[in-house]
Amino acid sequence: MEVLLSPPRAPKANAICERAVGTLRREVLDRVLIYNEAHSVKVLTEYIQHRPHQSRQQLSPDSTEPPAPAIVADLQNHRIRRESILGGLINQYHRAA
Repeated sequence: MEVLLSPPRAPKANAICERAVGTLRREVLDRVLIYNEAHSVKVLTEYIQHRPHQSRQQLSPDSTEPPAPAIVADLQNHRIRRESILGGLINQYHRAA
């Protein structure tokens, strides 16, 4: 592990890091028992790839597809499929074919 110092003249840098660490702790690490370093890398990588963001219309940050326009669907006519990620920590919903 390597200690990184906050950059000089960047007062918000520490606050941004603290918020990111707090979010990871609340949303992942408080709910998943981490066995070792390889397991933590796998869990955090999967979390980052699938975590939905409200500002991106529930797309993950790694998603290359553009956000779709908001559509209100009649659920009586469509079947919805749920994909459980990280043991149900994150759920993704798709229209079933």
